[in-house]
Amino acid sequence: MFGRVKPLDAILATAEKKSLHRSLGAFQLTMLGVGAVIGTGIFVLTAEAAQKAGPGMMLSFVIAGFVCAVAALCYAEMASMVPVSGSAYTYSYAVMGELVAWMVGWALILEYAIAAGAVSVGWSGYMIGFVQNSFHITVPLEFVRGPFDGGLINLPAMAIAAVITCLLVLGTKESATVNAVLVAIKIAALSLFVALTLPVLKSGNFVPFAPLGFTGISGAAASIFFAYVGFDAVSTAAEETKNPQRNMPIGLIGSLAICTVFYMLVASGVIGTVGAQPVFGPNHEVLSPGTPALSQACAAIQENAVVCSKEALAWTLRSVGHPFVGWLVGAAAILALPSVILMMMFGQTRIFFVMSRDGLLPEFFSKVHPKFHTPHVITILTGIFVALFAAFFPVGLLADVSNSGTLFAFAAVSIAVIVLRRTDPLRHRPFRTPAVSVIAPISIVGCVYLFASLSWATIWLFVGWAVIGLGVYYAYSRSRSHVGRGLVEVHEADADIPPQPVPPIA
Repeated sequence: MFGRVKPLDAILATAEKKSLHRSLGAFQLTMLGVGAVIGTGIFVLTAEAAQKAGPGMMLSFVIAGFVCAVAALCYAEMASMVPVSGSAYTYSYAVMGELVAWMVGWALILEYAIAAGAVSVGWSGYMIGFVQNSFHITVPLEFVRGPFDGGLINLPAMAIAAVITCLLVLGTKESATVNAVLVAIKIAALSLFVALTLPVLKSGNFVPFAPLGFTGISGAAASIFFAYVGFDAVSTAAEETKNPQRNMPIGLIGSLAICTVFYMLVASGVIGTVGAQPVFGPNHEVLSPGTPALSQACAAIQENAVVCSKEALAWTLRSVGHPFVGWLVGAAAILALPSVILMMMFGQTRIFFVMSRDGLLPEFFSKVHPKFHTPHVITILTGIFVALFAAFFPVGLLADVSNSGTLFAFAAVSIAVIVLRRTDPLRHRPFRTPAVSVIAPISIVGCVYLFASLSWATIWLFVGWAVIGLGVYYAYSRSRSHVGRGLVEVHEADADIPPQPVPPIA
């Protein structure tokens, strides 16, 4: 039906032959998910959401979290049944064929690489705020914001992307212990924020609740979706997981549940203490986040609004009389956000590696450095693009573009679950998506709804990216695909037997 489908048995055989050491349990996977999720989305994009929806961003968190929850249930079934690297790309290849898989992998570039750029910009905001408040040094805006955000170039964001790239090339990576420590720091910072802000909530700050109506809430939900991006990164560790059939669903759903609780509490703290009403232009028009017009309006009011802050949580704490705790939260963000950048860039190289292994990308993409034993070519190439994204684009635009690719991938996984239930109903499923005929369609509709709620500029950027991807596929990847050439991977026990040809598939 879909053509050029890579059989699940072949995918599992490949993973078995080239499998990594399985050492991660349910707790480590959950902490991995929390570490990848809690980042710029909550530390920074709270201000972006406030500009779009005001206090109504509370509902935005609910909408985005619900869509992620139903998508996570679909991910859990696929990840437990196909515990290999590649995430949505691999699942799509096994169920809907090579073309869909290629487009999903192409879209995942938007999720991981551009998300890494967005987190770099978020880190920059906290770093500059930390420097200015700790050492009373005024940093020129021209060098800490991109041209779309009232500046020239974001040098700190570019620098942190370069540092993470160097670490990945050298082979430095998070161990489970280090990651758990960083997660603990982030959770401690958010817990402290909640403990200090919730007791002093003012009900008046929640009125009007939706100044821009439900359209604003939907637009904020599409942006806030970025705050949940990363839980699917748990699935990229499938080949390194002990008892993945049990632990993958726990890691996926557990990390999402923990993050959702924190997000709701933090959003309540921001709204209830300092308010979260949008800033309007001189003609009472809504100013779009990440634009020079909003930057100019914020300068006119001396950034006396949370929507103007590049470090929303730290700014909120300083505004309610806790400057030292605000300093601590800023320091926690500075320390912990680079781990999210590392996770996103590491996930990007994993996707490229699997696509290269399937012949859809050149083999040199997975070339290993002779000394550091890391895929240095694709890591450096990814790092260059991430640094350029971070240097010239605002966090809101990068987050929205990243969301477009993520929503496409989530919808593809949800479709794959339905299709595989019909085409291979007897295959063992250690975790079954409950009420799949209801959950999967809700996930698909939810992803389409949030995608449609993105700005037209973001949607057209995604369309342009997809067109480029199709061009690359038909010009290069289709003719070099291992499946298209009739090659299938075999088990290690049969490694001395050449790859067996399979009947050509149109």
